[in-house]
Amino acid sequence: MADVTFYTNPMSRGQIARWALHEAGAEYDQVLLDFGTSMKGDDYLAVNPMGKVPAIEHDGKVVTEAAAICGYLADAFPDAGLAPTDDERADYYRWMFFAAGPVESSVMLNHLGWKPTGEQEATVGYGTYDRVMDVLESAVSRADFICGDRFTMADVYVGSQVDWGINFGTMPKRDAFKAYAARMQERDAYKAAKEIDNALIAEQQAAEQG
Repeated sequence: MADVTFYTNPMSRGQIARWALHEAGAEYDQVLLDFGTSMKGDDYLAVNPMGKVPAIEHDGKVVTEAAAICGYLADAFPDAGLAPTDDERADYYRWMFFAAGPVESSVMLNHLGWKPTGEQEATVGYGTYDRVMDVLESAVSRADFICGDRFTMADVYVGSQVDWGINFGTMPKRDAFKAYAARMQERDAYKAAKEIDNALIAEQQAAEQG
């Protein structure tokens, strides 16, 4: 029996959770959902009332939100060594939540064409998109990984944001971002997870065209 039930769609932030599952070494059963139908159906709304993916079920508990799933899996599967050490804990939480908060918000709003005025900068919390990108660049430039010289689960979340951002044009293709993303792409778990999601995307696209 699998450790985890994984609810996802390959064209979603479910890609982050799948990578995290592979890094954690968790056995999982996937439940594929469509955005407009099964994701909004009663069965899945009982799992996640937001009607969005990813979500996981483990030991009778549900975890939603990609960053929370990453953090949970690091703790639930300690043998993978992805949770922070005492020395790494501050950076681990700081940068994971920075990516889930200021990075996610600023990237999305900038992509939608909205920029805060000078008066609004304090209200939105992150200030400006450019400031967030500068801070993120500094964070990924300090060492090979977000907590230093060792890969942790925080790199799955931060790395996913950077990898997605530079590939889809929502982040500037700065050298530090490209180098950090390249380090993530070298990981076996990243490759295995992407292979699955890319195959599922190809199947979906073929079905739509057929």
